[in-house]
Amino acid sequence: MSHARTAVRWTLGAPPLDYVLGHVRAVLPDRVVDDARVAVRDGRIAEVGPHPPGSEADVDGAGLLCVPGVVDVHSDGLEREVLPRPGARLPWEFAILSFEGKLRAAGVTTVFHGASFEEGTSPSTVRTVATTRELCAAVAERGVAAVDHRILHRLDVRSPEGLAALRERLAGASPGDVPALVSHEDHTPGQGQYADRSHYERYVAGTRGLSDGEARDHVDRLIIERDDRLPIRAEALDWLGGLARSGAIRLLGHDPASAAEIDDLVARGGAVAEFPTTLEAAAAARERGLPVVAGAPNVLRGRSHAGNVSGGELAARGLLTALASDYLPSGLVPAAFLLAARGVVSLPAAVALVTAGPAEVAGLTDRGRLGAGVRADLVLVEPGEPWPVIRSVLRAETL
Repeated sequence: MSHARTAVRWTLGAPPLDYVLGHVRAVLPDRVVDDARVAVRDGRIAEVGPHPPGSEADVDGAGLLCVPGVVDVHSDGLEREVLPRPGARLPWEFAILSFEGKLRAAGVTTVFHGASFEEGTSPSTVRTVATTRELCAAVAERGVAAVDHRILHRLDVRSPEGLAALRERLAGASPGDVPALVSHEDHTPGQGQYADRSHYERYVAGTRGLSDGEARDHVDRLIIERDDRLPIRAEALDWLGGLARSGAIRLLGHDPASAAEIDDLVARGGAVAEFPTTLEAAAAARERGLPVVAGAPNVLRGRSHAGNVSGGELAARGLLTALASDYLPSGLVPAAFLLAARGVVSLPAAVALVTAGPAEVAGLTDRGRLGAGVRADLVLVEPGEPWPVIRSVLRAETL
């Protein structure tokens, strides 16, 4: 393929639609091409291959690794950004700009912000339907930006207020390039993520300053209160199943704990197992052809904060297809590279965990890999010891 050399005008905010990136180590889905050239035309990758000797490039990658833009399918960071301390709420417009900077620094070019349709069930964050509506509005108002901002709708299946609000939102939603991403969850202690309620008790005690006895009493009351809402749970799951089977939404099952729960999820029309808590659930998900998502902080720490299955173990057993930031976007690339450095997976497979894998989870086919025809969302990474460093992000912002 020939490339006529013409002067390329750059702006500080974004790369041009047409340019050539040279002398990089391109991480393809199945291999790494040393001293590679990436040609971009109309904001999409036109060609990736060895850099021809003597040929020029608009940008010299100086031997850095070139990987696709990171796709984060589950980020709770924005709700923390707007409320960095109890009582210290910031303006939404500022919070999303501030958080966008952190995402860019982490190499994230596409993010799904967790919008929690529930009323006050998180031990560490005050969550309300009103706040969720504000978050969704802030994301919509940001529009075209340095990061592709999207929404992951998180429904607490025992919250009647959350169910009503999500019904309203999805009924009024405009069609997008992919169906709305919806994750259903039930964080009642004693099952799911907190099958061992003592982990939830310690979490509550630490975040709310309660004594051990006060934390136990709080959890007892929470279980009684939420057990009264089982009819709401049944209604929510039945409604979500209808939407998923019709193709109106892409449904994620949050914290599945058993093969039986995976079977129920598949019957409901679910497409993804998000944060499975056991090997059994993850294995069942892969047997049924479902992508499996784990948290990057889990991999970095070597274990789950709630005593559940390790993301590293899932990767070692070939059960992990994607990583999500959960609450730490800066952990995505380091977690992937850590798995590669330890020989758990190859470097291309590790990079896929934060690019192609999450893109599959979200149903996005136009990003997540280096190949002809996909978006030219490119990230240059210095491998580093012990941690990689994001050196540059080139995102096709005008597509």
